[in-house]
Amino acid sequence: MIKLVLSDMDGTFLNNGGDFNRELYKDVKRLMKEKGVVFAPVTGKQCERVEELFGNDAHDLWILGDSATRIKHNGEFVYESLLSNQLGLEIIRLLEEISLDHTIIACTRNCAVIKDNTPQEEAAIVRKSYAQVKQVSDFNEIQEDFVKITVHDPALRCFETREKLSRFFGSAYIVASEAAWIDIANANVHKGTTVEHLQQLLQVTPEETMAFGDGYNDIELMTRSTYSFAVRNAVQDTKDAANFITRSNEEDGVLRTIIQMLTLQESRSSCGN
Repeated sequence: MIKLVLSDMDGTFLNNGGDFNRELYKDVKRLMKEKGVVFAPVTGKQCERVEELFGNDAHDLWILGDSATRIKHNGEFVYESLLSNQLGLEIIRLLEEISLDHTIIACTRNCAVIKDNTPQEEAAIVRKSYAQVKQVSDFNEIQEDFVKITVHDPALRCFETREKLSRFFGSAYIVASEAAWIDIANANVHKGTTVEHLQQLLQVTPEETMAFGDGYNDIELMTRSTYSFAVRNAVQDTKDAANFITRSNEEDGVLRTIIQMLTLQESRSSCGN
């Protein structure tokens, strides 16, 4: 019996316009509530940004936000794993040496921090994923530990940039989810480990879990779910890691698959009786 549904947001749950089929979601939410199924977005987006996206529906969610470095439920953080301030600033210094063309987003517990000379079009992209954004002239102004550090590169050099960060591979988790994005978190903290923590909190097994993803940072997510689905637009490595392929993010693949799976589960249960 499926008890937990996990979904990446961008490229998976959300369409290419950054939204989702809200009417269909009402039906899915009603069905999940009837079946006692928990829904958990697993995303690079700031938890507060996910709350904005879902509005009044957000209080029911378990949000694995900020690249799954934090879990938020009913307005409270129940888990987080932070990157130390010293290590985070060392990584940022190297990122600035590598290139001044990409955008560095340094996320603390309170906000996402970008440089005050960030181009307007890049700042707009940042605000699509972060509800609380602060600008500074120098990242050394940050005194707190980091939730994560993210890089957006419109020149699509993130796979190459990640390799240049190899000296930190042992002390931080560094993944290029696609050519335009890198996420950097505390060592051994990724979607797979944080989902495992949530499963322990909810006393749910991988055999009772359904998950959806599309990017390279969703590969570990696939390993925590027997019912693992890559959307049709996913990268090949994520498709290879998933047990099933479903419709694309533009076809409401996540929502329609949830309906199909929970309905099929109900009919199988009825046949068993």
